[in-house]
Amino acid sequence: MKMSLDNVEHCPVVSTMAVIGGKWKIFIIHLINNDINRFGKLGMLLKHISRQMLTTQLRELERDGILERVVYAEIPPHVEYFLTPKGKALIPVLTALKDWGFEYASTETIAVPQKTKPAIPA
Repeated sequence: MKMSLDNVEHCPVVSTMAVIGGKWKIFIIHLINNDINRFGKLGMLLKHISRQMLTTQLRELERDGILERVVYAEIPPHVEYFLTPKGKALIPVLTALKDWGFEYASTETIAVPQKTKPAIPA
């Protein structure tokens, strides 16, 4: 199948990346798939994510049908997140990405961008 850049908004890869792209969503999906499904625990394990960003990412994943949010009417009340069937269908895709990453990392040197300080004129 030949793809044209004229129709990139209809590209399935672009659609997929719109749902799972970004810094945190893949990690969130992975943790929830491994039964880490409470907000506080997600925040503890994703040490560098702000509460606001975690909330935003969870809401987006819920909006896109990847996660289901379940509110338990207990005292104190709590919320848990679970993968929907659509979210569970992503697991083989993420596993393939992980496997590719392991294979690529074992055969190539991955260049990680380094922050550089601007040169100070003498």
